[in-house]
Amino acid sequence: MTHPTEPLALRKVDYGKLNSRQKETYNFHRVAGRLAEYGYNSILLSDDWLGADFIAYHNDGERFYRVQLKGRMTIDSKYVGKGLYIAFVDGGQVYVYPHDEMADRIEATGKVNSSVSWSKYRSYSWPSVSKWMRELLNEFEVK
Repeated sequence: MTHPTEPLALRKVDYGKLNSRQKETYNFHRVAGRLAEYGYNSILLSDDWLGADFIAYHNDGERFYRVQLKGRMTIDSKYVGKGLYIAFVDGGQVYVYPHDEMADRIEATGKVNSSVSWSKYRSYSWPSVSKWMRELLNEFEVK
């Protein structure tokens, strides 16, 4: 055990070497830190509550959001109608978007409608954000 007067041993982690739970915790703190700059306090839940991984509430006492944390851009029928926001980190960018609205916008583009993933399973995710997707996400970036 280190002595309380010793300096912190700080070494950045290699995200790729983290397990899935560690990645979720890491991403939560990246998103929560960004939201804090806008007056939000975020509470990580020990298990999904009504589909949410964490709660973000504003210090004005009026805004309260249930947020599902993902490792990448995702739309999925299991989140439809639950009033959830989806948060993910793409490189240095953080996005938090209303799931149902974004699913409708993506479907309206027609870009995923004929894919098996969307047409059969009503689930689609992107390992990276393309130019057309970035345009849809632009207003939901937490800068």
